[in-house]
Amino acid sequence: MCFLLFSCVGTTTKKEKPQIDISSLRTKSREAREFCISKGLETDFYILIDLARHSGLKRFYIWDLKMDTIADSFLVSHGCGNNPWGQDNSKDMAIVSNKEGSHLSSVGKYIIRDRGYSNWGIHINYRLYGQDLTNSNAYRREIVLHSWEKISDEEVYPNGTPEGWGCPAISNASMHIVDNKLRSTNKKVLLWVIKPLMVASG
Repeated sequence: MCFLLFSCVGTTTKKEKPQIDISSLRTKSREAREFCISKGLETDFYILIDLARHSGLKRFYIWDLKMDTIADSFLVSHGCGNNPWGQDNSKDMAIVSNKEGSHLSSVGKYIIRDRGYSNWGIHINYRLYGQDLTNSNAYRREIVLHSWEKISDEEVYPNGTPEGWGCPAISNASMHIVDNKLRSTNKKVLLWVIKPLMVASG
């Protein structure tokens, strides 16, 4: 007679961190480079935000267009929509919209311009000018790149990054790095927000 013994000890597995799909990002980088050339933008680097990625993971990438790889990466917030501000209710799946008053982030290509004063973080922001139908209201919505004290310097997965009203917000330390990078060039810079899995109606 044969008995099979099953043990529950050690069967609990830790939630594994999703890996970055570098191949997919490199495909995006080729399109980004062509866009930068056509618009007379900076061609050494651009900024890519992947809102399809969990918000507790680094998904704000400074992409080196010469080396075709990530030069630096940070956490970044997305819009809360109808959820409470400052929480992480949509950390697994950001919803996007171009609608004014939606409190959601918008996907598409932006040109980074107009360095100015922010009430948040290190008091620096950059106005974002939407280049696509999916982000054409960015200027009217006052969508800007800025820092926020609530954003961590390090990944917080499986928790998410606090959500704001649609602006891409990064940590104060990250903003110092990005600000220095943007000020190192005389050309305007592309920021591209990749389309996530869900789009809000309207």
